[in-house]
Amino acid sequence: MTGAARGIGAATVRRLVADGCHVLAVDWCAGADAPYPQGTEADLASVVSSAPGQVIGHVADVRNIAAIRAATDRAIQTWGRLDVAVAAAGILTGGTSLWDAPASDLALAWSVNAAGVWHLAAAAVPAMLAGPDPAGCRFVAVVSAADHTGLFHLAAYNASKHAALGIVRGLAADLAGTGVTASAVSPGSTRTAMLDRTAELYGVTTDELVAHQLLARPLAPEEVAASIAHCCSPLGGAALNGGVVRADGGFR
Repeated sequence: MTGAARGIGAATVRRLVADGCHVLAVDWCAGADAPYPQGTEADLASVVSSAPGQVIGHVADVRNIAAIRAATDRAIQTWGRLDVAVAAAGILTGGTSLWDAPASDLALAWSVNAAGVWHLAAAAVPAMLAGPDPAGCRFVAVVSAADHTGLFHLAAYNASKHAALGIVRGLAADLAGTGVTASAVSPGSTRTAMLDRTAELYGVTTDELVAHQLLARPLAPEEVAASIAHCCSPLGGAALNGGVVRADGGFR
């Protein structure tokens, strides 16, 4: 799975391990080399050390399809099969109106949030179809409440998340009859660095952001991870094929 060094991604690694999976935890580990601090190699190492023997760390950038294919190959070489792929890598860009935003905002959001999902699917799905039990295989993308609504001063992020959901729906159609399924999970305000960054861009507190969901508190990464794990399961994931689970605490 991608985006595994911290936040929802790290929580999902831990949940999948608890469910009996072995996980290749992939992250670009960009640290400070991004618009706001990203996960680091130390963060990824901490995820790996939380489940010795069940998690392998792998540094790769989802913007580079060759690197994602290499990660997929490593998982297959290590465990002999690939049953689940989770695209959890994501980045927030924005803070201005669309017409004032630099082109780099759209380029970065698109390359990570949309193309990153495409790249993982292109690498992982053929391996699933070639495996011993395609009917139990699941592709899951982590999208956002921005996949279905317009968020103020976040046009590039909105565009990339709408596209990511479209990729999942198109993939599900392409997979018809194979047994492999594709679905998405749309989190609301979750206690992560991205929530802090959103508050910073808006000049508000995270409490003000959380007021937009009926739960009236931020979701914990582990709560979102539980929804992702359900989509990954052989039984639960089947009925969700082509759909999106709104794990957003009642975002409005």
